[in-house]
Amino acid sequence: MGDILNLAAGNLLSPIILSFALGLAAALARSDLSVPEAAAKALSLYLLFAIGFKGGAGVAAHGLDGTLLLALVAGLVLSAGLPFVAYALLRAMTRLGPVDAGAVAGHYGSISIVTFVAATSVLAGQGIPAEGFMVAVAAIMEAPAILAALWLVMRRGGQTEMESGIWREILLNGSIVLLLGAFAIGWITGPGGLAEIESFIVAPFKGVLCLFLLDMGLVAGRNLRDSRGVITPGLLAFGVLMPPIGALFGLAAGLALGLSLGGVVLMMTLAASASYIAVPAAMRVALPQANPSIYLTLSLGITFPFNLTLGIPLYLAAARLVTGG
Repeated sequence: MGDILNLAAGNLLSPIILSFALGLAAALARSDLSVPEAAAKALSLYLLFAIGFKGGAGVAAHGLDGTLLLALVAGLVLSAGLPFVAYALLRAMTRLGPVDAGAVAGHYGSISIVTFVAATSVLAGQGIPAEGFMVAVAAIMEAPAILAALWLVMRRGGQTEMESGIWREILLNGSIVLLLGAFAIGWITGPGGLAEIESFIVAPFKGVLCLFLLDMGLVAGRNLRDSRGVITPGLLAFGVLMPPIGALFGLAAGLALGLSLGGVVLMMTLAASASYIAVPAAMRVALPQANPSIYLTLSLGITFPFNLTLGIPLYLAAARLVTGG
């Protein structure tokens, strides 16, 4: 427990987390601090490109093998299966109807790429290497959760058919296209390509991440401020309990695959995180009757801060305990 608290304390005092805290505090205090939408979009594009490129270069150095393919399959299974766990918990712990419960559940099968990046930063700070192909696993875990959530809603009578635009929203979502495209470029060009643009995507990365998390803090604070009365104690409990439950499934998958300590931690983090970019965009098209205040506040205002502050140190400690790393 002491190791977890020490790592959590160190994580809380990192520039990344403090930047998020600054944005959160500013929004709750109703400051006029804001990040222009175009700048926030540019920061997001940079992070997605850098993450994907570095992951692709890592796979090129590692080589295509069975572990990579099995990891992708594990990611698909986790993404498709976790919404069922989340849906069952929501129906047991809250009074949400099938539509809202399904919309929330989809967020908890998909992933938060920023939480994934924060976990890689923690691992780097601890000197713990991880498999480069985990970026590909992250990318493949976006869409299955959306489809599982829609199936749950339709099965429970919340909706009779999918909107035609949902397939385009899922398959051509900008974040997925950029992440996979940059991954492909990194894979094709390999370590040599990474060396060519290292000064652009490696050195400035953490500084850009700080600015992005400042904006995320502002968004999360506004959601929390504007959703008073929407988030019940049951929903709040779900937003904190679901991440460790998902992490346990990720831990089992990582151990079954024989991943390194870093790889297991990243698999746990992916399974524990909740989407606040791709899935909300898809739900707006597929389930317009679902309440965005519920699923956005849960994923971005509760689960995201929990994972950044306590979750990642907890997952690392658990992985160390089980793997002996």
